[in-house]
Amino acid sequence: MEVVIVPDAEAGGELIAEAMAQLLRRKSDAVLGVATGSTPLPVYEALAAKAGSGAVDVSRARIAQLDEYVGLPADHPESYRSVLGRQVLEPLGLGPEAFMGPDGGAADIPAACLAYEEALEKAGGVDLQLLGIGTDGHIGFNEPCSSLASRTRIKTLTEQTRIDNARFFDGEIDQVPRHVITQGIGTILQARHVVLLATGAGKASAVAASVEGPVAAICPASALQLHPHATVVVDEAAAAKLRLADYFRQTFAAKPEWQGI
Repeated sequence: MEVVIVPDAEAGGELIAEAMAQLLRRKSDAVLGVATGSTPLPVYEALAAKAGSGAVDVSRARIAQLDEYVGLPADHPESYRSVLGRQVLEPLGLGPEAFMGPDGGAADIPAACLAYEEALEKAGGVDLQLLGIGTDGHIGFNEPCSSLASRTRIKTLTEQTRIDNARFFDGEIDQVPRHVITQGIGTILQARHVVLLATGAGKASAVAASVEGPVAAICPASALQLHPHATVVVDEAAAAKLRLADYFRQTFAAKPEWQGI
């Protein structure tokens, strides 16, 4: 696992967006796995800026959704399909044909989960999966004690996750759905490159547990230690509890620029 410590969220966004751009220059129809929330916004803004300037052609890129609320209509402003439309597809000039995601409004949720697994496989798998991390170490909506071999499935959100997400629902926790469809940890680990971005002091404990703690279901993000190409990008605040922070800084500073992340 490579840990990159950056000055701030903007620098992290630029670093990851450039990795996405380099991927698209090599493979124009690459599948980019995307997450929602406030943390990845600098990534999407930086990638859109590169596309707008002509630094990278994103016209053939494919976008794969990480998770979705169960029971929200697809056109609900806080459904993740709608959020990603506003934050990723529209800024990149991509249409709905470039998008893959689970159907949170399906009558048969298990069938919808299986259908999404099959769609990802048919697309050739995710080339780069962007992740955030919850304060309890969850990735996607794989809450603590999720199976490290899990596939796309329905999950019940913890109270803490619903509290954290209430800010997107006018602060009303009762408006936050209790159930979600999420790519499983096993599904996430099949991506060719996994990049986790964490910013802010509130994520410091989760980052330390994920990077330097044992691989354990109580901290789902720790499963990334098992991935052959996992990159954790953190700002100074999120890196505050890393015992090996100085080593991580030295290692990245000595890395050949051409190697990227």
